[in-house]
Amino acid sequence: MRLRTTTAVAAGSALLLLTGCGAADMTKQTSPFANAQGANTVTLSVQSWVGAQSNVAVAQYLLEHKLGYRVDTVQVDEVPAWDALSQGRVDAILEDWGHPDQEKRYVDDKKTIARGGGLGVTGHIGWYVPTYLVKQHPDITNWKNLNKYSSLFRTAESGGKGQLMDGSPSYVTNDKALVSNLKLNYQVVFAGSEAAQITQMKQFAKEKKPFLTYWYAPQWLFKKVPMTEVKLPPYKEGCDADAAKVACAYPHTPLQKYLNADFSKKGGKAASFLKKFKWTTEDQNEVSLMIADQKLSPDEAAKKWVDSHASTWKAWLS
Repeated sequence: MRLRTTTAVAAGSALLLLTGCGAADMTKQTSPFANAQGANTVTLSVQSWVGAQSNVAVAQYLLEHKLGYRVDTVQVDEVPAWDALSQGRVDAILEDWGHPDQEKRYVDDKKTIARGGGLGVTGHIGWYVPTYLVKQHPDITNWKNLNKYSSLFRTAESGGKGQLMDGSPSYVTNDKALVSNLKLNYQVVFAGSEAAQITQMKQFAKEKKPFLTYWYAPQWLFKKVPMTEVKLPPYKEGCDADAAKVACAYPHTPLQKYLNADFSKKGGKAASFLKKFKWTTEDQNEVSLMIADQKLSPDEAAKKWVDSHASTWKAWLS
């Protein structure tokens, strides 16, 4: 999910539903509606984690039902999404976890991307263990004690070491460097996606088994599987500047929106709406829970949220 330094199967089907006829990898396909000046069309980049899908679902529903736009969505990994946005192949990214190199290149230097304001949600990546395990071993939440418990986390994939479960290899993660630099007897094992990771965690929790995982907030799963963060060495500005030498916790990151620069200027009501789109962690989690856990389609979840939160979204249309 991302500085997340970046960071999904509940949600495989949900993702297909969300991206719909516009679903594609931007390396293979460009939406014909992106940057279509003068036309009531908008193309939104959608990332693979369910929180990002929730943003897009609600934005798409309101753009279509309240502003009369035709909305296309395209799945793009985090860094390629910046290229697509710069080139006008998508019009907006609604949840970025912090990519300072891309921001400097495209926003400050090339000026092909414009800042769209804060999403209203603060993101945080960390290492988590299930709270039921903390009740058995209270000191397990300090990274200095993890080696003492490494045998609890061994799996067939971790090669005799403790398993640190990560999600998609496409997410930016410091975990391999952290394991090495903190001299921890653990092996990073990728589940493959957010959805696969959720499936594993829910299975471990059902059986009350120990697990240690890379995870992030906001995320709806905390309501189903209570987890406690493991305290890593404190984050300080610049402590993650050298990816190979990282030995500190992940930062807390106010999540940001970005728009194609031309779309930002000429995108009319749609651009204005997306700049004003701002909601809370609770709002996002409410929609995410409906999509990933209750199995509503993104459109159904968005409608349900819109029907009960008029006081929030009406301000985005003004």
